Amino acid sequence: MKSVLVYAGAALAEIAGCFAFWAWLRLEKSPWYLVPGVASLMLFAYLLTLVESEAAGRAYAAYGGIYIVASLAWLRVVEGVRPDRWDVIGVCVCLIGAAIILFGPRYATS
Repeated sequence: MKSVLVYAGAALAEIAGCFAFWAWLRLEKSPWYLVPGVASLMLFAYLLTLVESEAAGRAYAAYGGIYIVASLAWLRVVEGVRPDRWDVIGVCVCLIGAAIILFGPRYATS
């Protein structure tokens, strides 16, 4: 459960940080948007270190599915665009993949 909460927080921090850069470059917002954007991206990186995984790459790979869900939630809530059926199908496929990566049985290898 802790990993899910950490992933959710990391996704929110990453999307908010990236959106700050998007707002500055694409929406012509003030360069001051970059200050909280950088802080948010730093928080994102820190949060991913809290995921309970023996390998960073596996933690990052599983995070990808959570990021996609959060991105579509951002699309709906912040940008006001309703995800279509292909977005929903894609999210389901990604979550299945993330769950396999995160919760699949591990065998000792040498």
